Amino acid sequence: MEEIKRDRYLKQLIDSQQNGFIKVITGIRRCGKSYLLNVLFYHYLLDNGVAKDHIIRIDLEDRLNKELRNPDTMLHYVHDRIKDSQPYYIIIDEVQLMDEFVDVLNSFRHIDNADTYVTGSNSHFLSSDIPTEFRGRGETIHVNPLSFSEFYSAIGGDKQDAWREYYTYGGLPLIQSFDTEQKKIGYLKNLFETVYLADIIERHKVQNEDEMRELVLIMASSIGSPCNPTKLSNTFRSVKNVNISNKTISNYLNYLSESFLLNKAIRYDIKGKKYINTLSKYYFSDIGLRNAILDMRQQEETHIMENIIYNELITRGYSVDVGMVEIKKQDKDGKWSRIQLEVDFIASLGSKKYYVQSALSIPDREKEIQESRSLMSIDDSFKKIIIVKDHIMPRRNEEGILTIGLFDFLLKENSLDL
Repeated sequence: MEEIKRDRYLKQLIDSQQNGFIKVITGIRRCGKSYLLNVLFYHYLLDNGVAKDHIIRIDLEDRLNKELRNPDTMLHYVHDRIKDSQPYYIIIDEVQLMDEFVDVLNSFRHIDNADTYVTGSNSHFLSSDIPTEFRGRGETIHVNPLSFSEFYSAIGGDKQDAWREYYTYGGLPLIQSFDTEQKKIGYLKNLFETVYLADIIERHKVQNEDEMRELVLIMASSIGSPCNPTKLSNTFRSVKNVNISNKTISNYLNYLSESFLLNKAIRYDIKGKKYINTLSKYYFSDIGLRNAILDMRQQEETHIMENIIYNELITRGYSVDVGMVEIKKQDKDGKWSRIQLEVDFIASLGSKKYYVQSALSIPDREKEIQESRSLMSIDDSFKKIIIVKDHIMPRRNEEGILTIGLFDFLLKENSLDL
């Protein structure tokens, strides 16, 4: 396996050098934050002339650094290593293990020639909290599990084989260090139970672990399905014969989102230009974790592909919603009614907007019409795209809808602009 490249995130770190902000690298546990900072960025600094003794690296998960979890000890340790007026780089892993870490990091800002980079996990570092915690001088760099292009650039070989591997075991970087299916599944299941779930239960003092575990199972078995806390509460009551209030479920969903296990996509009324909070969709940030939670059952490629497309759009920096367009339809008796059609994703970035549908295959014109129906009902001029698993050349139909193959979308950075 080749060295894993995280060029997108490395560029963000490079571009943010010496900008006066504390760089906070967040993301799901084991997604490669430390590797990004301590290997890729560290070697970039060395290759560009920064001396080793001007890079102060500290891993607070390491027992040897236990004393540095004390804020005053940390401050003295760093100050003692700054000997001249040349730029220094402070790199701290899992900074939330240090008491009063926000205060310490804000103190580092007063060192004129110090540039600070830290990693942290889960709800200690919600993007919305960074500006407040660091008095408007904090910058978030959110790292996701490996995208398919990052995964494929490391693993190589046949694209179809790589795709099967990726949609089965996901993109957590360490997964490729295991040489058997059993070891990979064991790693993912153990990670979910002993790291992600245990972390949520401990942090939020969840009283009923079984309820939380059951909710995760329900979410894993219904990725991409519209839901809300009330609907999920009814599912618990009817299927599991368990009463859980919608407020409790809402809290649980927030915990799962804060831990970066789940991402929420809100429904948006395209014609009415407003958000509809009645139903939302949830996607797993790593599909391998989702599969392991279900003991590798329910591996429907259709839904998994939709989840991976969502993750790819998020990784590229788009804000992603689920689209809804309402149309009038006349039945055979001439009676008119309103129906709602769904657009899988509305991807927005600045002034750019794309409407994206995911379809495993389009074998005939009838299927093409079915997949295009919601897109053709949108009367604005933003680009409309259907992504199919089929290995096809990009093509545009008479309605102006672009159809592209999955690998073209995942492996070409500018694929939405083809």
